[in-house]
Amino acid sequence: MKPPAASLVRRFRRSLLAWYGTHGRDLPWRRTRAPYRVLVSEIMLQQTQVDRVVPKYLQFLRHYPTLRSLARARVDEVRRLWYPLGYNIRPVRLHAIAREAVARYGGRLPDTAEDLRRLPGVGRYTAGAILSFAYGRDAAVLDTNVRRVLGRVFLGPRRLARVRGEKTLWDLAEALVPRGRAYDFNQALMDFGATWCTPRKPKCLPCPMKSFCATYPNANGRA
Repeated sequence: MKPPAASLVRRFRRSLLAWYGTHGRDLPWRRTRAPYRVLVSEIMLQQTQVDRVVPKYLQFLRHYPTLRSLARARVDEVRRLWYPLGYNIRPVRLHAIAREAVARYGGRLPDTAEDLRRLPGVGRYTAGAILSFAYGRDAAVLDTNVRRVLGRVFLGPRRLARVRGEKTLWDLAEALVPRGRAYDFNQALMDFGATWCTPRKPKCLPCPMKSFCATYPNANGRA
């Protein structure tokens, strides 16, 4: 796939960041740049809705405020505290990450994609989230919400149906990150997908992207 035109990239960035300035959610993990706290939020948010994560995130950090405190804990205790978020391999992986970080990196999360992805259960998305949200790097993220937004705006249903694998969308996500604004841009992408560009009944009519969205002409009046 050819990269989008520079003018389209600028319009998308500008529209998305303006939307985020008005509609961005106030979430507790957005009040910190501490890598450990970012990690906890990202692991908890996998397959789990935000409103269920918020109270458990706060409770978890009261019990385990640092990587070292989590690494010292027994894994069965961590799993009990995790309840009832579900997807119970996550607390086991988080505990393993903490132990690995203490053993190999002196009790801190590494700040390169290569080292982050050597940690148990840390994939490309989680590494990108930690790099952009904790370390301020110009790293892309691609989760379910971001895939949907980018696919609808830049590809449209026909081209998206021909996409095989993740490379096309990862390349697109990386091309869109504005230099020095990855934190706000990535948070905006995820919020926009979660609250406006939703799987069902997206808010197409008031959408700031509709004038250049590849899917909007086929939206059939969805609102």
